[in-house]
Amino acid sequence: MKNFIFSFLALLLLPSYMMVQAQAIKGKVVDSSGMGIPGAIISAPESRTSADADFDGNFTINAKVGETLKISMLGFDSVSVPAAAGVMSITLKEAGDTALKEVVVIGYGTRKKIDNTSAVSSIKSEEITKMKVLNASQAIQGKAAGVQVSTSDAPGSTPSVIIRGAGSALGGKNPLYVVDGMPTENINNINTNDITSYEVLKDASSLAIYGTRGANGVIMITTKAGKGKLTVDVESFAGFRTPLKKVKMANAAEYVNYSNVAYSGDFPQGRFSANQPYNTNWFDEITRTGSYTQNNIAISGSSENVKYFFSVGNYEEKGILNGSDYGRTTIRNNNEFKLSEKVRITQNLSVSTIKNTPMPLSAFTNAYRQSPLVPVRYPDGKYGVPFISNGVVAETGASFNNVGNPVAQLDYTNEQQQSVILQGGLKLDYDIIKSLKFTSQFNGEFYTYKQYNYVDNVALWLAADPTRVETGYPSSLNINTLTRGRDQYFNWNLSNYLTYNKVFADIHDIEVTAGIEANVQGTREKLTIDRKNVNPNSDYWSLKDINVASSVTGYKDEALNQRRLASYFARFQYKLMDRYLLTGTVRRDGSSQFSDDNRWGTFPSVGLGWIISKESFLSNVEIINLLKLRGSWGRLGNQNVPLNTQVFTSGVDVPGLGSGTTINSQIDPSLSWEIVEELSGGFDFELLKNRLKGSFDLYDKKTTNTILNVKPYATSGYNVPTYSHIGEVSNKGYEVALRWDDKINDNLSYWVGGNYSHNKNELSSLKNAQIAPTVGGSLGNGQNTKILDNTSLGQPLGSFYMYEFAGIDPTNGNMLYYTANGDKVVQTALNERTDKKYVGTVLPTSTYGVTLGLTYKNIDFSVDGYGTGGAKVYNGKKAQRFGGENIEASVARDFWSPTNTTSANPRPSNETPYASTFFLESADYFRINNITLGYKLPIGENNFISYCRLYVNAINPFISQKFSGFSPDVVSDGKLVEGTQGVELDAYPALRSFVIGANLKF
Repeated sequence: MKNFIFSFLALLLLPSYMMVQAQAIKGKVVDSSGMGIPGAIISAPESRTSADADFDGNFTINAKVGETLKISMLGFDSVSVPAAAGVMSITLKEAGDTALKEVVVIGYGTRKKIDNTSAVSSIKSEEITKMKVLNASQAIQGKAAGVQVSTSDAPGSTPSVIIRGAGSALGGKNPLYVVDGMPTENINNINTNDITSYEVLKDASSLAIYGTRGANGVIMITTKAGKGKLTVDVESFAGFRTPLKKVKMANAAEYVNYSNVAYSGDFPQGRFSANQPYNTNWFDEITRTGSYTQNNIAISGSSENVKYFFSVGNYEEKGILNGSDYGRTTIRNNNEFKLSEKVRITQNLSVSTIKNTPMPLSAFTNAYRQSPLVPVRYPDGKYGVPFISNGVVAETGASFNNVGNPVAQLDYTNEQQQSVILQGGLKLDYDIIKSLKFTSQFNGEFYTYKQYNYVDNVALWLAADPTRVETGYPSSLNINTLTRGRDQYFNWNLSNYLTYNKVFADIHDIEVTAGIEANVQGTREKLTIDRKNVNPNSDYWSLKDINVASSVTGYKDEALNQRRLASYFARFQYKLMDRYLLTGTVRRDGSSQFSDDNRWGTFPSVGLGWIISKESFLSNVEIINLLKLRGSWGRLGNQNVPLNTQVFTSGVDVPGLGSGTTINSQIDPSLSWEIVEELSGGFDFELLKNRLKGSFDLYDKKTTNTILNVKPYATSGYNVPTYSHIGEVSNKGYEVALRWDDKINDNLSYWVGGNYSHNKNELSSLKNAQIAPTVGGSLGNGQNTKILDNTSLGQPLGSFYMYEFAGIDPTNGNMLYYTANGDKVVQTALNERTDKKYVGTVLPTSTYGVTLGLTYKNIDFSVDGYGTGGAKVYNGKKAQRFGGENIEASVARDFWSPTNTTSANPRPSNETPYASTFFLESADYFRINNITLGYKLPIGENNFISYCRLYVNAINPFISQKFSGFSPDVVSDGKLVEGTQGVELDAYPALRSFVIGANLKF
């Protein structure tokens, strides 16, 4: 009995004894940079207790002093340390398995790359900042498989980005950008130095969470946040820019020789004298060595409850075209406040001001076409014009071409543009319970723009003819013309969602995200006013209380419709036994763009993954560090489509009723967004101790209800085409990416990588309807180079449509063309309806990128390259000759003549040539995008400057191309079908840049 009582009392007192021995052990788990590691698991096996680190890495666990604590976290090497009194600090080192460390942004959250079932290309911030360019999308060219980036080097231009092929004929091709949760159309306002991650979501599994906006892909950009101790980062660089390739034009003597042959029918003795007083290189006269500079300063850091980041950047560029200037100043402030153990608020704000002095790019075409015989100015200071007298260019005489003086064109261009963009947001994270978090995020974007363009009509009139005098200026014409414009909008986005994450029984890892979102693209207000005969002094253009109504010649006040989007979304992510993966998403969108009956759509997706390398049968295969299979299917939407508008015609004579108004078009009541369905699959691998990494992807993407222009039925009485869902566009392709990283010793490491993408694009089917032809690729001389109609079935979007060149007639030097029957005829014998054919596309079938580099002690060196294959480009400048314009030196030196009957160029002529494959060239090229050489100065500890790196960059220093023009990568207006993308006309030349700069940290 005594033993029983003793034992019973001992059991009662045992918990008290344990409580006396155990106590609250506090500490913080951090990584090698001192940042807290949220979610780290701390266990005390002896005390049989465990705890998780909070958002900042802090933890509290009941354990005995001296007891061994085990700390573990996925992506880090586990450690064991004795529990100590006071606040412990425990540092975890990142695990060697790179796949475990990487995290990708996937929209409304993040995911460890190894657990992701979709195709996402993640580009590190250092890869973006390495290339010194204005827009971050320029820097990713060649770094992401399946992403085609076409760039223009014109100051302030926006790159064209196409992800896995173009899926819409008329609905645009640009991806959606999401910057810190804010959907936006472009990122010219973002300083690349402020970016911490750049993710490209490529397949339907990752994109379906964005519903009606995800069809063209989504690019997620996350800007920097503060961490660690107070740090001041400074970067400054300066560079100069020159054309990557020049087109050599005929000099005066060559021009005279060629033109005299061309005019031999009307001027048997020759129209131009051999001795000319001028020999002008017009390209050199309108260009200069470009220059640009950028200066950035960023202050960042964190404390226990606050993380802060503040940056200011200034970019200034003087373009190669005389007078073209561009400047951008950016200010960014990102902060995170920990209000309690459960509540955090994140705030971000950016302000960008842009000033632009644009110059007409048609000056490049005019410089190409203007004769070298024409001077920039005559000795008396008047502008040179194409007048000829007695065979010599003079101030009087007959005009021999209709090209203006490009220097005068630039001198009398006076345009200024200024814009301000404000983007900002607030994000609230509330940990309801350990596994459940609520997030509310509001983002707003405000844009305002103003512009003026002043034209001195009298000066231009005088410059066009040296014989004119100011007193002869017609009084009926404007003395000058002033155009002023304004544009502004406010967009906002509000999302509220819950995220639940928990591991059950150590094998079931579940994460569920569900929420709602409202997005409003506000009314866009545009105002343009044209005035005449204003005071030449800009200070007097807008004076209060001055009546200017009599001087107004044009007034345009537009208010584009507000667009509203209401959405519900959910995502389920499941991982079983750390190796079997399932992802399911669904989004339901309602858009004000469409009628009530067609307003709502549902966009689901599903993704599967299998981490094979974690199976037991591969556990002992040392060569394989990671092998993962994945596949997905999803449905997406594109709401950026043309909408039906009812067309009215007034002044119609109605028998018995007189004049009236009638409806002249029909509408499709079912018009809604285009729908994209995609099936995708691939695998990721890491081999040989993670030194060799790679991926392979296959996809089949179809836009099943493409919107095209449709002719009304002949019996309907309508004659204006309208839009309807009648087509299907297919994109099929594959992507391969490989990279080898190795370390020779502690001083030397290197890498070699590359990616390749292949895509087949085509208009794969059409419903039974008559398409109204969409004609594009205008050359400005009555000739067009593209078409989309019923004959386009089976052809890629952006296909060139023209006559096929059949060679030079050796008997007379005439250009010959094939008819539909295969006969060779001159251009006057061609039939426009039957003899034209499809001859290639603007879109490349393949793109590829390469990268290599090394670091040796404090020296780093890297080279990046990019290339495309399978596309065509039309030499629009060369095909524009009306008569009397200049020609390229290669043509002037080798053309058909009775003694040179095998020349590749026809006899000289002043005939306007038809658009044909004679001027269509291969757009294949490979370019070295960037060469970087850097050196880190050896700086000891406890210095005012903690880090200093000096570098030099060569951007686009070399190119291998087949195209004879400036650049095969022609963006033009960026429109594949109805526009001039792929036609080099009024195009800014590609540039090479050389930069020297420095990075400093304090």
